[in-house]
Amino acid sequence: MTRSARLSTPFHARTSAAEILTGVDLAGRRMIVTGGASGIGRETARALAGAGAEVTVATRDPAHGADLVAEFAGPGPGSVRGAALDLADLASVDAFVADWQGPLHALVANAGIMALPERRLTDAGWELQLATNYLGHFALARGLHDNLRAGSARVVVVSSGAHLREAFDFDDPQFARQPYDPWAAYGRSKTAGVLLAVGIARHWAGDGITANALNPGYITTNLQRHMDAATLRAFGAMDEAGNRVEPPYYKTPAQGAATSVLLAASPLLDGVTGRYFDDNQEAEVVAGGPEATGGVAAHAVDPAAADRLWAYAEQALASR
Repeated sequence: MTRSARLSTPFHARTSAAEILTGVDLAGRRMIVTGGASGIGRETARALAGAGAEVTVATRDPAHGADLVAEFAGPGPGSVRGAALDLADLASVDAFVADWQGPLHALVANAGIMALPERRLTDAGWELQLATNYLGHFALARGLHDNLRAGSARVVVVSSGAHLREAFDFDDPQFARQPYDPWAAYGRSKTAGVLLAVGIARHWAGDGITANALNPGYITTNLQRHMDAATLRAFGAMDEAGNRVEPPYYKTPAQGAATSVLLAASPLLDGVTGRYFDDNQEAEVVAGGPEATGGVAAHAVDPAAADRLWAYAEQALASR
């Protein structure tokens, strides 16, 4: 499929994750959803298991997904299991990789953190949002490369519309010299996520592995836990009395998970790679910047930037 042919699907912004897989049988397919114990990750795991997949919910505390595991413990083709994974801790990533055996058919890089109010660094010296949202997933995918190849797998990277306003800063990626800004850090980490999908598409195409990124839209989840009242009001998610509200343009978690499920398991995405999707449609490439309101920024799908970031991450893992 050429870049000029933008993919469209029969689905829309309000399609649920389960509806994406109507008539799709995922029996025998093994899938990982990071951060799959809550929010859109939970609904992603539920839809995939509901269609018959064997889903591993990878999260810092597997106990948080115990009820989802129990939901699929009875008779039926699909199943869910929990596994420990802290993406900000590369030793935890290594341990998860070492425990995984056999083929992997889809890796949904869903876990993330947003707008930490203060700059925090991991033991590896990476700013925590970039480490969690990008480097941990890069290390996970790289560690599972042979398993992904064995499953002719799809890698799905959950990004955000916040990437539109922030190109990746190769000169100061960890905010070592410039003042830390929570939203700039978040936006850059989400640009890095799109570049991860582009990088996988470029580096692993010969292995039968595809990768795409997406914007899930606005959804009320635990991702907003670091946002203050003023920011929530600016997003229309809190009224003047301090009550949480949901504007009409917000999706339910099941609707927010739909594009992840589309990219992970729909036959419509067979062979499609290196793209970015929004509301279950491939997005238009736009200039990006502070005025951009939709699409995917050119800086996030730039092959040269993807290769440069890939090399930067490889060097970071080699030097730890």
